[in-house]
Amino acid sequence: MPRIRILQSIAGADFSWVPGEVVDVSASAAEAWADGERAELADDTTQGGSEKTAARSRGGGRGRRTETRTE
Repeated sequence: MPRIRILQSIAGADFSWVPGEVVDVSASAAEAWADGERAELADDTTQGGSEKTAARSRGGGRGRRTETRTE
């Protein structure tokens, strides 16, 4: 089953995909969706480690300030 990487948000009656999401689809659906604008064929070798770990919580705001003074 081919995999595609979503480039634009796509939604239907029973699905919704966001940019960056990789989904399994049938061969005919992959041919239709992977047009370079809405989606592209995904390379299986990039799965499982392509996203970097966030340096801090994704909740927003600033991280703690590091204390560098010694008095």
